[in-house]
Amino acid sequence: MNLWANNLACERGGREVFAGLNFSVGGGEALLVTGRNGAGKSSLLRVIAGLVRRSAGKLELDGGEADTPIGEQAHYLGHLDAVKPSLTVAENLRFWIEFLGGGKPVATALETVGLASLADLPAAYLSAGQKRRLSIARLVAVTRPLWLLDEPTSSLDAASQTRLAELMRAHLAGGGLIIAAAHGTISLESARELKLGPT
Repeated sequence: MNLWANNLACERGGREVFAGLNFSVGGGEALLVTGRNGAGKSSLLRVIAGLVRRSAGKLELDGGEADTPIGEQAHYLGHLDAVKPSLTVAENLRFWIEFLGGGKPVATALETVGLASLADLPAAYLSAGQKRRLSIARLVAVTRPLWLLDEPTSSLDAASQTRLAELMRAHLAGGGLIIAAAHGTISLESARELKLGPT
């Protein structure tokens, strides 16, 4: 499987965010998108996820499901954790599993991210880091080949960052693809870098 972009461009609010972008990511590979604030890191992930229209260029996922949009073959983990405060931790994850099309048991995914003991707690009581881990549980619960991660370590403590790095390495080892936007360090030694904006 290979995701590639040719001459990709994005405009938002009448402003060109990036243009002429070329890259490819193959199965088992990670691409770390870096750059200053406003360089277009989040916009690039949202373009790939199908949440923002590209203004030019081509984007293809070779080896994926031909009749399925790229965004439906990807997990998008954005700045907002998409957690419903009134639902319990387990109910939040169950919603996403059903919405995304089935997957592993809720209990298994929550155990993987260290939230099993909080399954029956309303999500309103979670800390920022716990909400982030609940969002990460979606990656565990439902298998999708492409992970689009926007500042994935945000709000995570050191132990949770280590757990996320292990999940990312396992995803790559299984032939998955990862594109992650980050200011700080992400523990993926083999990741290539795509820097947006002026060098």
